[in-house]
Amino acid sequence: MININMNKARDIHREKVREARNPKLAAKDVEFQRALETGADTSAIVADKQALRDAPASAAIEAATNSDELKAAWDTELLGPSPYQ
Repeated sequence: MININMNKARDIHREKVREARNPKLAAKDVEFQRALETGADTSAIVADKQALRDAPASAAIEAATNSDELKAAWDTELLGPSPYQ
């Protein structure tokens, strides 16, 4: 039987979340800058950026008690395709 160190698994998962979100944050920064230049509303962009920043602290990650739950904690809507597929 293989025992999984869930603390380490959570740390690895959070790092994968950070890797997935970084290019999305950069794209949102450009989108935000363009919106500022045109005077457009930035509230949705700000909310999206905050959601990306908060992703590694997701309660689902901390609540996961096994690897399947941890894999299921990947937010495909926010981060895109899961790296576990």
